[in-house]
Amino acid sequence: MTALVDRPHSTLTDYFEEAARIIDQAEEGARLELIDGKIWSKAVPDGDHGRIIQWLTRICMQHRPELWLDPSQGLKVQSYRGGRARPDGSLAPSDAFVGQGEWADPGPVLMVVEVTSHDSDTEKRVRVEKPRAYAETGIPLYLLIDREACEVTLYSEPDGGRYEDVHTVPYGKPLHLPDPVGITLETEALKDWVS
Repeated sequence: MTALVDRPHSTLTDYFEEAARIIDQAEEGARLELIDGKIWSKAVPDGDHGRIIQWLTRICMQHRPELWLDPSQGLKVQSYRGGRARPDGSLAPSDAFVGQGEWADPGPVLMVVEVTSHDSDTEKRVRVEKPRAYAETGIPLYLLIDREACEVTLYSEPDGGRYEDVHTVPYGKPLHLPDPVGITLETEALKDWVS
């Protein structure tokens, strides 16, 4: 392994990727992100968090079998800042990430999904930093499943640094995911996984 200080012209992104690899190997479940020039540590998902992703994956497979909700792919975001994000799910064509490695080009991604965790930085990370990063990247839809507020929020129509449309419904109400996804979510089942 090459020492970080020996690399000519290393960037914050280079340092981050090396540190993320080292930490991932040293500590199972460690998930780091680089958003807006800051390094964030994602909480290890709990059982309810995983069940929500499973629920959404099944819905996507039933309605859009040519797509896959990938729960582990890292994405290159914020091209001017060299950001790196690990969404809880990235909805894209099934072969979109083949051959891309740990941090993929977000071009084919139709929607990213985040499910809130019970950690101290959730508020800023998933409600402020990530919507901005995903909008700057041009990802068409950002779906936030908020277990604390028992709400689902859809961010759509990215315009540079923000999403122009933000629509929130409480658990139990349907939420339509417009094109390019074109699925209506019946959110009643989310009431079972609010812990």
